[in-house]
Amino acid sequence: MRLVVPLNDLDHPVLSRVREKLEPAVLLLPDSEVCQRMSDKLEAHRFFVDRGIASPRSWAPEEVPDDARFPLLVKARQGFGSRHIFRADDPEQLAFFLAYTSVPSFVQERCQGEEFSIDVFCDLDARCLNAIPRTMILSKGGESIKGTSIQDAELVEYGRLVSETVGIKGPANVQCFREPDRSLPVTDVNTRFGGGFPVPLAAGSRYPELALALARGESPEPRLGDFEEGVTMTRFFSEVCLRRDGDGSLARIEPLSLAAPPD
Repeated sequence: MRLVVPLNDLDHPVLSRVREKLEPAVLLLPDSEVCQRMSDKLEAHRFFVDRGIASPRSWAPEEVPDDARFPLLVKARQGFGSRHIFRADDPEQLAFFLAYTSVPSFVQERCQGEEFSIDVFCDLDARCLNAIPRTMILSKGGESIKGTSIQDAELVEYGRLVSETVGIKGPANVQCFREPDRSLPVTDVNTRFGGGFPVPLAAGSRYPELALALARGESPEPRLGDFEEGVTMTRFFSEVCLRRDGDGSLARIEPLSLAAPPD
């Protein structure tokens, strides 16, 4: 085994703590403290603010100020997949959802601009090798359904800045908004390949090649902005119908023959 690429958020704290035990395999994860910090959304917000990276105003439940701008979001501190997120339009709803939620939560002002995801890939020294922004045309349950790669120099550079400030090693997904005042508040940094990874892959990111290069001990040079613009992904549900043959095996029923009885 030469390369370990975690894909599930729940695995990150465990694997990042046993990096040395996995050697000589290369683990594509940031250091343990980085994984822990980014998995706690309120701590991540505090980290961003301390380092001059824009982030939506956020508070522990008991710290919400009187001038907080509604609507507010009640979000799980350890959330993923858009679970345990509630929108509160007034103080009464805020109090209700804080009492209703079943997990440790925090409160965050809702962004007003357009949302973007930036798929980044960094080397083992946390140097950003590429950053590929994409639009968030549609997402459901925290999963990207439709999106398009865009050549936006500001977002490319922002992806580099955020990933290197955080200390990313390997892949990550930076989620941010472009607000009416042109600020770029970061809402999440997921220390893994994002759910919309087919977009940067099809756009020529060569991230799998970069991962294998790191596993071989190589030091690829950054190629920021080197990708194809306008690559669009769309996801859809599909079905496969099967028919049991005489020997007990299952054979696929082709769509055009669904209405035809078996011979």
